[in-house]
Amino acid sequence: MCTTCHRQPDPQQLDACGQQFLDLLNHSATVLMMSVGYRAGLFEAMRTLPPGRSAEIADAAGLDERYVREWLGAVTAAGIVICDEAGERYHLDPHWRALLTDDPGAETLVHLSQYVPMLALVEDRILECFRNGGGVPYSAYPRFHELMAQDSTQTVVTALREHILPLVPELESELRKGIRVLDVGCGRGRALHRLAADYPASTFVGYDLSEEAIAYARQNASGAGLTNVTFEARDLSDFHRTAPEAAFDFVTAFDAVHDQARPDNLLAGIRRTLRPDGVFLMQDIGASSSVAANREHALGPLLYTLSCMHCMTVSLAQGGLGVGAMWGEEQAREFLAHAGFNRVERHTCDHDIQNYYYVARPN
Repeated sequence: MCTTCHRQPDPQQLDACGQQFLDLLNHSATVLMMSVGYRAGLFEAMRTLPPGRSAEIADAAGLDERYVREWLGAVTAAGIVICDEAGERYHLDPHWRALLTDDPGAETLVHLSQYVPMLALVEDRILECFRNGGGVPYSAYPRFHELMAQDSTQTVVTALREHILPLVPELESELRKGIRVLDVGCGRGRALHRLAADYPASTFVGYDLSEEAIAYARQNASGAGLTNVTFEARDLSDFHRTAPEAAFDFVTAFDAVHDQARPDNLLAGIRRTLRPDGVFLMQDIGASSSVAANREHALGPLLYTLSCMHCMTVSLAQGGLGVGAMWGEEQAREFLAHAGFNRVERHTCDHDIQNYYYVARPN
């Protein structure tokens, strides 16, 4: 018998765990209220308001005062909003304002709070999978593509010129001359919209499983007058067989490979569709394949939860491998090598604490 596992708990450590549990409950409730505040426009309304009463804040946001008053209680108790001694006037803490609003020069993170309520929607279905196996399909996450587009805007779209494209030194000059580019798992296509606008001599193609996301991408491209980008709804599970041969100079996958049904087939298809001197750029979760190595990961609990309740399960729902978001660098490199990428460089970018950037070449 393992004596370590069955020894009596230390009273002080037990108290510490109890306090941690209470902290976790409070933090979870706060994240939910942050999501509500973001989606309701409350944080943005308070960004420029002087200290005010709940009715004034509700009026500025166009919302019901009673709900705003209760929400203010939650975020004040959490230390995000500051109230006066009478508990009547409220203002957004300036340090939190930089994280929760579109304050000039700040990098807002508040959109990430939406992951918590989104995942909670599928808890019952995930429990069924725990008991019976299988997976939960993309269709069970009604706001998934909206949230991913928001995330992509910060980590990819606004960082393309300054951080991401320079990872391939010759790339920007080639884009200016005119090359063919494919983005797999393109979602609503925001990265391709930006690239197509910035590099009109090049042509761009986006593939995604979601008909809804593709329709959105097409509509936005048409509205912006972009004629050098096209989008196609496509299941990439058999891309190793259906990919057009040597059709593209540059292929990207932004936070998309790990939740595919068959990432192995997708990567093999990307290798097939690249021209001999082509380059594949893959943004994916920055982690190890070892749980032990991830114990101190700054985002470990969040990323494993996202994997369990979204990334892994949507892959399994398609009969896929279910590698999950935390498949890690070691397994990612194995898959890339098996697909035929003989040269792989792994980079990090200062603007993105969540992902690694792999630059992979066949030769």
